[in-house]
This record gives sequence, C-alpha cells and structure tokens, in this order.
Amino acid sequence: MKYALFLGCTIPARSRNYELSSRKVAERLGLTFVDLESFICCGFPVRSASIESSTLLGAYNLALAQKQGLDICTLCSSCTSALTETAHRLDHDESAREAVNRDLDRLGLRYEGPTRVRHFARVLFEEIGQEEIAKSVRKPLDGLRVAAHYGCHYLKPSEIYDGFDDPENPRTLDELVALTGAVPVAYRDKKRCCGGPVLPVDEGTSMSVAREKLEDIKAAGADALTLVCPFCSVMYDSNQKGIESAFEAEYGLPVLYLPQILGIAMGFDRKELGLNMNVVKTKQLLARFYE
Repeated sequence: MKYALFLGCTIPARSRNYELSSRKVAERLGLTFVDLESFICCGFPVRSASIESSTLLGAYNLALAQKQGLDICTLCSSCTSALTETAHRLDHDESAREAVNRDLDRLGLRYEGPTRVRHFARVLFEEIGQEEIAKSVRKPLDGLRVAAHYGCHYLKPSEIYDGFDDPENPRTLDELVALTGAVPVAYRDKKRCCGGPVLPVDEGTSMSVAREKLEDIKAAGADALTLVCPFCSVMYDSNQKGIESAFEAEYGLPVLYLPQILGIAMGFDRKELGLNMNVVKTKQLLARFYE
C-alpha cells in the first residue's frame, strides 16, 4: 500500500512529532509513504480571499501525485478538506478543470482525475483495518483514559467524504484509541472547534473556545487528549500554558497525536514518536508504559 505523503505547511514547522510518529506507525503496518519534494501549500489559507488561487494550488499538488500514479495521504485535517474539495470540484466541473489545466500546462502538468485524498486516520481505519492494528499492539495502554478531539475538517464537509464516519456522532478516533487498550472518554460538546480559525484575528475568543473544551475534558476525567490535526495541537498543546495563565486555571493535560498513542502501544520509544517535542510533558503520565 503506497501513498504520496502530504505534510502541508504547519507540520514541518511546528509538529515534527506528528510526522515522526506517523512514519513509524505506517512502517509498522506496511504502509509506504512517498515524499514528493515539489508539494506546496494545499490552498486552504488563501481560499477566503481567492477560490481560484486556492483551487490552482490544490490542483498542482493533485497533479504531482497523479503524475507519479499515487493517491495522497494527509496528516492535517485542513489540508485533507482543501485537497478533497479541490479534487471533487475538478472531477465534477469540466470548465474548472480546463481553467486550472491551462495554468498547469505551463509547468508540464495536467490534472485528469480522479486522485484520492485520504487522512492518515482514515487510511488506518478503512484500509489497514482494526484487526491488523490490534495485532500490532505489544504494550496495551490499559487504564489510560483518552478523550478524542475530532475538530472541524476531519469529517466536514461530509458530502465529499463518501459517508466516512458520522459528523454528528463521530466514532472512528475513539475506536482506533480503544484498539490500544486505552479507554475512550466521552465529554460534553465533543464536536466543538478548537478555536484555531479565529486565532489570527481575535486571540481572546480563540483561547476562550479552547479553554471551554479543556474544562469539559478535565471534568470528564480524561488523562490525555488525542487529535489528528496540527493546528488543533497548536491550540491545546502549544497554547495550553497561555490559556492557563489568561484564565487563572490549571489543566496539565497532555496532548498526544493519534499516531503517538498507537506508537506507544506498538512499543516504539519516546524519541521515535517525538514525545520529547510535546509541549505539555507526557513523561509522568506514560511512565508505567516505559518501565
């Protein structure tokens, strides 16, 4: 099983632990990632200003993967939605496809479609399968209580994700967590946004939104939060101390990427999973799994 790995912009700059742990888990499960050095931004950041520019950026990446005969595996939920929406639009709108191909022709590329885009968690759930993942567990995470944050773009817009999971009652991340022996924790307002989208324009509102979810997760008795998007991690991990300071609160809630949780259960050491890069320290929480 082979995919072009799309890292996007945030992961190489701020979430190397996500990349490291994903590569380790993929390798253990027989999934091959191919790195295409010419990949660029997915187009999501400029979409609100220019749908044409956003579509062209996405089409360039799709065409690069298609030229290599590969589908795309993403780690960032926003990249997933941006590239999936672009592929959907180009596959169903001939005039839009012709417009981007006029520009791509100058670069020696064309998008003919279809190119599939799949989030890594979806690849794990649908294509690797729960049975294979369960067989790879060497160190069950018994007793570890984990709350899953799904975020906005992992499942939305749902109409372009072929019915994958239920956006109103998501379960896939919880089921993947449960394969490790950890206990998925339900909590109030599970579908709430992390607050990241408004961070550049209203930091106070953004932090307040993230704080509310941290409050709910702690109230539910979770030991850790897991997620599958680098910018959600920026809000809950990188900015957690800032939230504590702003609201005179104390959470100390470790934030683990899903592949880090899977990787711990698979027996990888701390540095292999980039646990030393997590802002909220995980050593005390995970000590019993590394004895």
